[in-house]
Amino acid sequence: MTITHVYIDAEVAQHSVASDFIQRLGIRAEVLENTSVLYDMIKEDGDPWGKGKQILLLTRNRGPFVKSCPGTREYTCCGYKILHIGSYCVMDCAYCILQSYFHPPILQYFVNHEDLMAELDVTFCKPDIQRMGTGEFTDSLIWENWSDLTRQLISRFSGQTRAVLELKTKTTAIDHLKGLTHNGKTIMAWSLNTPAIIASQERGTASLKARLRAAARCQSWGYPLAFHFDPMVIYPGCETDYRMVLEDLFTTVSADGIVWISMGTFRFMPALKPIIEQRFPRSTMVYGEFIPGLDGKMRYFKPLRTELYRKMAQWIDKLAPHVTTYLCMEDDQVWAQSLGFGPQSKGGLPAMLDDSARRHCNLS
Repeated sequence: MTITHVYIDAEVAQHSVASDFIQRLGIRAEVLENTSVLYDMIKEDGDPWGKGKQILLLTRNRGPFVKSCPGTREYTCCGYKILHIGSYCVMDCAYCILQSYFHPPILQYFVNHEDLMAELDVTFCKPDIQRMGTGEFTDSLIWENWSDLTRQLISRFSGQTRAVLELKTKTTAIDHLKGLTHNGKTIMAWSLNTPAIIASQERGTASLKARLRAAARCQSWGYPLAFHFDPMVIYPGCETDYRMVLEDLFTTVSADGIVWISMGTFRFMPALKPIIEQRFPRSTMVYGEFIPGLDGKMRYFKPLRTELYRKMAQWIDKLAPHVTTYLCMEDDQVWAQSLGFGPQSKGGLPAMLDDSARRHCNLS
């Protein structure tokens, strides 16, 4: 998607970050006293989810920048912290939960970075290890051409020893990261899927090979890496395809530099199904064997997803036996049946990931 219209919240119209962003973007911006008119305008479009990817609002984050990941008590959560720099995405994945999470979704970028940095200063003083990332409500690297925030964050994290920053992406926008002093405190992470899913369900994203090449470049610059197989999609031949992805992954990068690999299968709130059907009429993702989960999301029948996890875990163990592998939002039974242990046997999932971060990211 291409950004066609830019609006600035009047409250931040004179902010230097907003001015720099607009200058680099090269699109004339309109100042709005009442930003709610944007949402009314988008709602009237035949495809408000696509329209929202073309309209950018530069505004202030009026809530906390650092917030807990919205897990559920029914499934094991990793204790991740979101660094909320903006929302929505210019790429267009059929399964993207943001299509139904925001009402309606619109590209937003928060310019009050001084407040963000102040929150980080407080966070860095906490005694526990903090695992944080900018890729929950947006893609971490889609803003690189217009903002210096990523470089500023890498610099800020490099000077402390109690937190790691994870930048998760489906892009190859890494050129600005070369030569930065990161001290191992920034983890470069990619969402991975099979070429078939990337081609049919992830419009506007980088190819699998391009993502892996970008990861190898970042590893050559000393960055720790992470990979997220989420959502994995069950379809005829998917097991062969996912195994090939793993083989390509460990052929391209060194397993020794991988902090963690997560796995999660496709799950969705019922409200997302009609959106996918409207926007991706050729997609068959929502027509699998799904049942309602404890969190209200539709999930693959448990034996189906357990079997896929089990095989993925076996392949990872064969190719990279020392890599920390975990499941995203699954219960103890699925853990035991697919990975052969429950997270509590290792002190809990947060402790597992904290330990891996210590080993790979020079944390104290």
